[in-house]
Amino acid sequence: MKIAGAPISWGVCEVPGWGYQMKPERVLQEMKDMGLTATEFGPQGWLPVEPDARAEVVNKFGLKPVGAFFLAVMHDPDHDPIPAVKKELEAFKVAGGDYLILAADSGRDGYDDRPVLDDEGWATLFKNLDRISDVCAEAGVTACLHPHWGTMIQNEDEIIKMLEESKVGLCLDTGHMLCGGADPAEIVKKYADRVKIVHAKDCHKAKTDKLLPGEITWSQGIKDEMFAPIGEGDIDFATIVEELNKVNFDGYYVLEQDIMIDEEPPAGGGPVDNARKSFEALKKLA
Repeated sequence: MKIAGAPISWGVCEVPGWGYQMKPERVLQEMKDMGLTATEFGPQGWLPVEPDARAEVVNKFGLKPVGAFFLAVMHDPDHDPIPAVKKELEAFKVAGGDYLILAADSGRDGYDDRPVLDDEGWATLFKNLDRISDVCAEAGVTACLHPHWGTMIQNEDEIIKMLEESKVGLCLDTGHMLCGGADPAEIVKKYADRVKIVHAKDCHKAKTDKLLPGEITWSQGIKDEMFAPIGEGDIDFATIVEELNKVNFDGYYVLEQDIMIDEEPPAGGGPVDNARKSFEALKKLA
């Protein structure tokens, strides 16, 4: 089992106003110290945008770059996402990275609101997903779609629609799927061969179930700690690992626990404590 870290487990997020943002030097050092050997790049701009500078920061800590979470507006017929994708792929050539993990950006700030797509919007979205997949393949990078709360592919029916009507790979984000009303273990049973990378996060279902009825917003759920270390929530990771093993899955399990923090944690503590718990739980399943 290949396991990587993700800066969101340390509260690092692309959303404006999302809590205190820890610096790369501390986050990457803590990943290394806990035994991780790979990391995602984190939100755009957290690491240097310039490719050589980005490579220098990651290499300093001996971590293999897995890839990047990448928000792209893909449903708007008047917007072409390809130039921005190609720019990111240029950085991959220098700094490394095997996966471009796409989220279907709503075009709005944050994840508490999104528009409703018509037939043209869906057709445009799927066309762009396939275009991006082809551009990535030409660069030796695997594109995959990350179902994500507050984006255009959030709910179970939207996830199934994407899997049935496009060819893009799937980033199996266990937590976001549960938030959107899907059981990630059941998705894997049917679509294991589409999974290219796993964002492994656990959730308290009693809290995530409040999202779809509108009882809480995404940011309220994060503040209420609806995400948990692996093994302390309600997601069936044993089944997920078992089903992926059946298709010889060889991608990364990326440790993710979406959190917000208010200030710099004390040395030796803070988010890294929960990251260690998740790391140990996944290793036991391996």
